[in-house]
Amino acid sequence: MNLAATGMAAVVAIGLLTALAGFVVPSRTTVMGAGTALTGVAAVFAGAVALGGGSFSVGLPGLLPLSGVSLALDPLGGLFVAVTGGVAVAAGIYGMSYADTADLRARGVQVALPLFVVAMVLVPAAANVGTLLVCWELMALASLVLVVAEHRRGPQVASAGRWYAVMTHLGFMSVLIGLMVFVAHTGDDSFTALREAGPRLSPAVAAVVFVATLVGFASKAGIVPLHAWLPRAHPEAPSHVSALMSAAMVNLGVYGLVRVGVDLLGGGVAWWWLLVLALGTVSAVYGILQAAMSSDLKRLLGQSTTENMGLVLVGVGAAGLFASSGDRVLAGLALTAALVHVVGHAAFKTLLFLAAGSVLHATGSRDLDALGGLRPTMPVTTAAFGLGALAASALPPGTAFVSEWLLLQSLVHGLPAGGVAAAIAMPVAVAAVALTAGLAVATFVKAFGVGFLAKPRSEAAANAHESPATMLAGMGIAALACLAVALWPAGILPAVQAAAGGDAVAGEVTLRLTGVTGALSPLLLALGLVAAMVAASGAVRVVAVRRARREARLWDCGGGPTSARMEYTATSFAEPLQRVFDDVVQPELDVDVTHHEESRYLVQAVEYRRRVPDRIERRLYEPVLSVITAWGEAGRRLAPGSVHRYLGYGFYAVCGVLILLAVTR
Repeated sequence: MNLAATGMAAVVAIGLLTALAGFVVPSRTTVMGAGTALTGVAAVFAGAVALGGGSFSVGLPGLLPLSGVSLALDPLGGLFVAVTGGVAVAAGIYGMSYADTADLRARGVQVALPLFVVAMVLVPAAANVGTLLVCWELMALASLVLVVAEHRRGPQVASAGRWYAVMTHLGFMSVLIGLMVFVAHTGDDSFTALREAGPRLSPAVAAVVFVATLVGFASKAGIVPLHAWLPRAHPEAPSHVSALMSAAMVNLGVYGLVRVGVDLLGGGVAWWWLLVLALGTVSAVYGILQAAMSSDLKRLLGQSTTENMGLVLVGVGAAGLFASSGDRVLAGLALTAALVHVVGHAAFKTLLFLAAGSVLHATGSRDLDALGGLRPTMPVTTAAFGLGALAASALPPGTAFVSEWLLLQSLVHGLPAGGVAAAIAMPVAVAAVALTAGLAVATFVKAFGVGFLAKPRSEAAANAHESPATMLAGMGIAALACLAVALWPAGILPAVQAAAGGDAVAGEVTLRLTGVTGALSPLLLALGLVAAMVAASGAVRVVAVRRARREARLWDCGGGPTSARMEYTATSFAEPLQRVFDDVVQPELDVDVTHHEESRYLVQAVEYRRRVPDRIERRLYEPVLSVITAWGEAGRRLAPGSVHRYLGYGFYAVCGVLILLAVTR
């Protein structure tokens, strides 16, 4: 047994032992968190070994009927195993203190957490269809238990659980249909047999397999229009579970797409990847627009996940399009950019969700309009969220900047090399990535500035307190990962290239800025920016001290210092963006004006409410739900409880079957 197999065996053993401990010590959240973190460490080890060339394959025919359990780990699977393990380490340590509540100490929740991690790690290691589907369903069921863990908190948690259960199982059925069609034309469900038969499938069968699996995997990744579960489930789940779902689980939708479309089907034709590119472009722009309008901190982060998974699909779609036209170098560059973004997104989204959970733990609120003023009382959490916001904003030296820079390079260089289809699609994709980057900056400036700086806008924010040590340690691990990806991209690039299966990018990543002779490494750029920030902060502090020494305020007209009511809220900050994209987001506005009883000319209060509903959900899901509701009402009328009517139904059904048999014989 090689080292990668040893690591995977340790993942399963530690995870199952931790789940078993959940029955024995239901109140010991420290044990559960430590076990989950150790499971993650084993996964990181196994994935790192596989990325270094230590692949393995093992079959266990007695564990499942038909084809049994088959596991194999190659560099592509190793990357996703390592990323999932890294997120689990941070989330497990964080959960030692965060999960110490009555709802999260329940046996079912404690058992589900390590099983969720084990299932996510086994999905990229599955080597046949049966194993993949079983691990996929175990991942869905375990995560569903965790999403509804705090169902006593309000009806919105149960609603999020229902949405998640329906969407994830519809996605599972789509993947099942696609893979069963594939296996039916192969005769064997092992990935080795599918890989050999994939390029020989007829175009119609290959298209059915690809589209069906794309629907299922895109649903898991939260891609528009199959994203409706994501902004519901991620905010309502416990924050360390939100990190696991948003930074690790959604990545497996990308893994499934690359595994089936690129590896097993052999790449396919250009229109497959144009479809993927279009879905990614729409998801990136629509997701960040919804995030920019949101005032719920965790919902904002969930919608940002849709944006980032859209960017990943832009890279995957571009890679498939370039490969179909024969340009393997650009295909490797685009796929490398997509996988680097998977790694970077896992790092900063883990940090952001854990920091948001720290805010929720300290204040009991996720509403940005009710927060503010957290910097003095929660300095570590503020710094962590600030780092995560910078990492997500695609600004140098942020974590997302490296991957989006590579993605733009592949798209720009693909303009003359990809034929007519690329000449049309690439400029649109470049514009979408650029627009997404700008909106991401505005979104996270809003989240950080309104949520953490200025003055507190509620009693809970004013009385906030810093989080316990284990929660800070979990955030610290995620922060180190963000810094590593941002400042030393050359360290992860060889591993990502191995997973992408190409030599498209070699050597260190350098950022060549217009007007600057030579090349600046990300580390030097970061040090220069930090020095500039320190100098600017010192200058501002000197000016502030000098102003504080003045006894008379000459220019405030007697108004005195500003109050919380004079500051921007999340709603007011996003209002200019809302006006620009008014036709896209279609907000619902409601203004209530209350007048004094003495005179209708004197206004006592003005209340402004804005709601930005999901336009796709309104146009796509609400009509379907209305039809299902009407069908359910009709079914209720058909089942009034009369035994005689039920016997009549059975009689007519038997007669109908007999008539059908007589006619068709």
